[in-house]
Amino acid sequence: MDGVEILPVRGIGDVTAGDDLAELITRNAPWLHDGDVLVVTSKIVSKAEGRLVEVPADGPERDEARARVLAAETRRVVARRGQTSIVQTHHGFVMAAAGIDASNVDKTHLVLLPVSPDASARRLRADLAARGVRVGVIVSDTMGRAWRNGLTDVALGAAGISPVRDHRGEIDPYGNELQLTEMAVIDELAAAGELVKGKCDQVPVAVVRGYPGAGLQDDGPGAAVLLRDAGSDMFSLGTAEARASGLTAAATLRDVTTDVPAPAEAVERAIAVAKLDGAVHVQSPQTLRCTAPDASPAGLMRFGADVHRLRAALAAEGLASVVAYDEAGATIAVSGAAA
Repeated sequence: MDGVEILPVRGIGDVTAGDDLAELITRNAPWLHDGDVLVVTSKIVSKAEGRLVEVPADGPERDEARARVLAAETRRVVARRGQTSIVQTHHGFVMAAAGIDASNVDKTHLVLLPVSPDASARRLRADLAARGVRVGVIVSDTMGRAWRNGLTDVALGAAGISPVRDHRGEIDPYGNELQLTEMAVIDELAAAGELVKGKCDQVPVAVVRGYPGAGLQDDGPGAAVLLRDAGSDMFSLGTAEARASGLTAAATLRDVTTDVPAPAEAVERAIAVAKLDGAVHVQSPQTLRCTAPDASPAGLMRFGADVHRLRAALAAEGLASVVAYDEAGATIAVSGAAA
């Protein structure tokens, strides 16, 4: 690849429900040619598809209506802080306010994300092909990023372009085989397109020219392949939400045992966290003997709570435990790799 060129498509103007985006784009960019990549802001796709909801222009009624819309567009709350909600949409995107947008639209409407951005990209690509130009299409929107300030555009939908450039198995200049490198090409192109679109310039479409292979293949798998599934998401909750989930898990501990030995260091850390003041005798990392210091009814109730606190600390170390009570105290069988 010798290089790419990023070109704005000016003159599209305001888009309303039912507008033909392919017609608007080709009318204002007659210079499009095969192999270009169109980066189209999701907002004009949503407007053309009628994905707007009517809300009051101001006041508490507007806030209440917006909250209802947010709830309807949310599959799962990831994190909340103050007035900001990070949620997972029904598409699977994790973003602020489910991508609901009040900018570049009159004050009595909110713009929702397209129902299926990949399907929207495929329809637009087909409409452009019917007009004689074979291009790749990316439907983009703005997102924040965990651990970094600032926003960038990413791909919500794509057609006619491979979403990922997979370098796994390639050899770098030092002779090392690449094992993990998969570049999210459509996100990179979406971000590049935003450089000439801007947020206040009413330039909702950019063309990236010179990226090899775009538009000359089938629709492809779309942007959905970039969504990380729950099983591989190591950061699926915000801090407060993860803590709440952990407290719930600690309150509902199950008796679990495995065949994996419990590491002595992890057991020692759990005992230190539980702070049972010498009431725990470590017979082995696999067996803990807890003695009740006070045999009165109130003392035994406190002792039961202390034992549960120790089991919760063990669970926080990833250890399984089973408890058996007797008249003098309790024995906790500990094992590793708790479910």
